[in-house]
This record gives sequence, C-alpha cells and structure tokens, in this order.
Amino acid sequence: MKVRDDAKVEIEANYVKFANEYLADHEDKVLGLNEKFLGLRNGVEVANVGSNYIVVENNNIGFIIYTASPYSFQVNSELCVYTYTYIREEIFDLYGFKTIEERNLFIKLISVKGIGPKGALAILASGDIEGLKSAIDQGDAKYLQKFPGIGPKASGQIILDLKGKLEAVTVVDPKINDVKEALKSLGYNNQELKKLDKFLTENKHLSIEELIKQSLRRMF
Repeated sequence: MKVRDDAKVEIEANYVKFANEYLADHEDKVLGLNEKFLGLRNGVEVANVGSNYIVVENNNIGFIIYTASPYSFQVNSELCVYTYTYIREEIFDLYGFKTIEERNLFIKLISVKGIGPKGALAILASGDIEGLKSAIDQGDAKYLQKFPGIGPKASGQIILDLKGKLEAVTVVDPKINDVKEALKSLGYNNQELKKLDKFLTENKHLSIEELIKQSLRRMF
C-alpha cells in the first residue's frame, strides 16, 4: 500500500519528536553532553543526509542534526562532529559542525540581534571561515550582504557586535594538535605544517596514525 505524503510527514514528525524527547531525558548518557557541547566520535554513524541536516544513530535512536554543509558527510561513515544544543521554549534542536572553530563562530553569530540559527548556518555554508572573520573585522558589509537574508541592517549589526571579538574563535582540535606534535618531533616546523591545515581539518575522522602517514606523503 502506498503511503500518502501527508502520512509520511506525520510519521517523520512523530519520529523527530520522540528522538528529541529521548535526547532531552538521556542526553548526558547517550551523547555525553557537557555544557551544551557534544563530541560525537566512535560508534556513531551517519544514517541519512537531508537538504539541511544529517541523521545520526546511537543506541538504535536517530537524532537530527542541522548543519551548514550536510552533503560533506557520507552515509554509513563514522561521525566526528561538534554540536550545539539550541533550546527555546518548545524548540530543542541540535546543530552540528566539523570543527570547533566553526561551532564557536556559529555561537558568536546567533548572539547577534536578529540572527537566528538558520541565518547563521546560511552564513557558514560558504565554508570560508577566515574570509568571514576578516570581513567582520574590516567592517566589510558588502561581503556579509551576499549571504541569504543578510541585508544592510543585519550586516551592520554583525559588524557592530562582533568586530574585534573573533580572535578567541580559533581553537586547535586535539587530534590535529597531536598529529602536528608528532610531525614536529620528526623535524618539521610550523610553517611547513601550516600547509597541512586544510587536509587535516577535512580528514580528522581518520585515526591519528593514518593522518600522520598521509601527512608525511604530502610533505615529500
């Protein structure tokens, strides 16, 4: 029997409601919540990818995580994502990011008057974190206005609230730091290792041993 579209929507809505209620009651045990910070690593896999979210499974429970670049995650792959829990009245949503830096910038953006989670994700979807930080610090309103929903008023507010306050956003991932320390012990300097930043950030789901091996190949 073919299920009608509206029935599918109702089923999905009930599933999401159940998952979020379960998470609200068990988040400390299921996902290791610590001050609204989740590090989902070993044993958690991407079950599905949507237009603005991914679904991960843990203990046979699925959780929807909204993200700026869902298609950068692969179905059935191990998940390494940093998330932020957004709670407002009846809203209990998870937002996920591949780096701590991206997550922290998201938190900065939603602290700006008039910028909500969806607007912040739209801004982060470009993937150019350094370009965004530079535009804010230089007061480049035109750069910010290229993002959906960001007009003169919103861009001005972002600059007003965040200009000169984004230096603390940069955080080195512990795994990346371990890889760099290992490479330093082999004689590589910071300038040489900086060339690996993009590769390490995009592949940090790999083990430290594998990251070191692949990094060495790229250094030759």
